[in-house]
Amino acid sequence: MERPGSSSFLRSQEIYMQDSPSVLPIQKTSYIDKPMQLPGLCVLPDAYSVCQITDPANIPFADEFVFVGKTDEEISLVCRTASVPLRTIAREDGWSALRIQGVLDFALVGILARIASILAAASISIFAVSTYNTDYILLKTESLQKAKESLEANGYEMM
Repeated sequence: MERPGSSSFLRSQEIYMQDSPSVLPIQKTSYIDKPMQLPGLCVLPDAYSVCQITDPANIPFADEFVFVGKTDEEISLVCRTASVPLRTIAREDGWSALRIQGVLDFALVGILARIASILAAASISIFAVSTYNTDYILLKTESLQKAKESLEANGYEMM
């Protein structure tokens, strides 16, 4: 079987979430003969923090979960709370993380947008980060249960 996005057997179809009029329509890529299923979501076990740092030498690259964003204005770090460097400019603790399961082909459209839309409709703020393989959604830990319920109600399987 070919990976999504790798053949001419793909088409784009507009989908709408039932019973959620406040959620925007999105594009979903699918095989002509078999619509793509929604990806599963995994709740990661640790507590996470979002920080601003000045010294990249303090980034805990030995950890399993580290995201770094650097621009001309700042260096941002997302990591396990237990691994936050001692010196930060700003720091916000209390985040939980969801991982979209599987490797997401770059041709897939709207995966993160659909999840963000569901959570926005439930008044849940997110902080999203992406890797080459997949996307991660961080949300405040006090919103995790509500997020899981909202996503499950919209067809996502929590793993």
